[in-house]
Amino acid sequence: MHGRVKVRTTEEERERKKKEQVLKMRAYRAAMTRIQKKRSAGELDDELLGLTVQILQRNPDISTLWNIRRECVLRKTGELQSALKELEATEAPEATVAAGKLEEVEKEDKVEKEEKDDTGEADSKAVTGVAALAQQLQAIYTTELDLTEHCLMVNPKSYNSWHHRCWTLEQNPQADWQRELQLCNKYLKYDERNFHTWDYRRYVSAKAAVPAEQELDFCTEKIKVNFSNYSSWHHRSLLLPTLYPNEQHDRPMSEHKLQEELEMVLTAAFTDPNDSSAWFYQRWLLGSGAQERDQPVAVAAFRCWPHKAQLALKKPYPELPQLQIQLISEQQTWQLQPWQPTNGEKTQWQCDQAIYIDPSQDYVLALAGQRLKLSVQPSDKSLYYFVPPHATASCSKELLGELQTQLQSCLDLLEYEPDSKWTLLTSALLMRAIDVTGYHEQSLAHLAKLEQVDALRRGYYKDLALRWTMEMALAKWPQTSNYPQLFEMPTKISSTRTPYVQYLIVADTVSS
Repeated sequence: MHGRVKVRTTEEERERKKKEQVLKMRAYRAAMTRIQKKRSAGELDDELLGLTVQILQRNPDISTLWNIRRECVLRKTGELQSALKELEATEAPEATVAAGKLEEVEKEDKVEKEEKDDTGEADSKAVTGVAALAQQLQAIYTTELDLTEHCLMVNPKSYNSWHHRCWTLEQNPQADWQRELQLCNKYLKYDERNFHTWDYRRYVSAKAAVPAEQELDFCTEKIKVNFSNYSSWHHRSLLLPTLYPNEQHDRPMSEHKLQEELEMVLTAAFTDPNDSSAWFYQRWLLGSGAQERDQPVAVAAFRCWPHKAQLALKKPYPELPQLQIQLISEQQTWQLQPWQPTNGEKTQWQCDQAIYIDPSQDYVLALAGQRLKLSVQPSDKSLYYFVPPHATASCSKELLGELQTQLQSCLDLLEYEPDSKWTLLTSALLMRAIDVTGYHEQSLAHLAKLEQVDALRRGYYKDLALRWTMEMALAKWPQTSNYPQLFEMPTKISSTRTPYVQYLIVADTVSS
């Protein structure tokens, strides 16, 4: 029996862990009780900081403890900064003035050299005192940064640790941003897909004034290492519109760069067709780049009668009543107000106001820096404006050729993997980017197939099909003989689930 290692039985191991858990819980409760008492008493001292360290190093996700540390840090740094200001305001100026006088005295009489030495010694002491306080101040920030770094090693996805690190750096006027950038590189080697680190890197690179080109190169290297890196693709999507802007704002970036990105992402997507990261990025590339954020009030439709006006927006804008909205004719200008929302989404608004409309004149709607030319409906002396939902954007022959090549590649892949959901969806999006009208039915057929192969998202594909169907109907509406009096609802759309319903304020009648 001697020399043989005793192996704990399962029951013994369970009891041991239970006792350890009880001891840890008692220690935790005792420490938290002590922390709360000291905080209530206003004792924001080093002992309190030490108590929080003991817990945070094991569990860095307790927000209360980080808040307490910030209270302690603010008090300590506040005291040091006050002392620093007093020292700079009293001793340093006296030393400077004395030094100036000594220079004059030295020129007149070299005998008074001893006085200069004495004053220089006082100046040196003052400078030493300032340096010591500044050093203590930096030591506080360093302690906080070291603690967050230790906590991030315990849990690299701790929201509280990342937040406290950002807060500490904001407090420190001498923050070393280059070191923080190196720290990001270190953590991304551990986990290249950690979105917390990527978010932090965006924050740090902005503070360190890292060139966007350098960040783009960094993204490229990370993607080459691992195509399945959602965070890197997203970081890339934030950089490209800035580096390669599109003047027409109908694409995410310039066409030349867009073509290069499409080629790169297709390689990534076809390397592993079941991985969604590259497909998501490709969907963003194929999307409309209309920068509606530069134009917060995007008007979809407008209708004005002699007794009221109705306005439809592409997206909600609750602050509409605060805007100055004018109806301008050749002879008069009306201030349209007040506006009241007519639906819960606040995309439809109405203004009850008496307006004299002369069908022989031209009218313009002016709001948010926009001047929209209105059409006249003589039958009821009304005015209207309508623009269909943005379904596709124009593109050059080179970009169109690349899109067609990618569509053919997707169709070829579907011959071997007919149930590949990402390939089905991407091919449908490519069809709409190439020719919305020509590929309309085929793109809907792909969505119908997706309802079968990806049943968990059947509702999403149904809604997408409804939106595409309605977009097509609205795009064709201005070419019909009944425009704008009558809009015929597509048969596939029910009255209870009507997308783009705000666009229909222009119509007198909507037939189902």
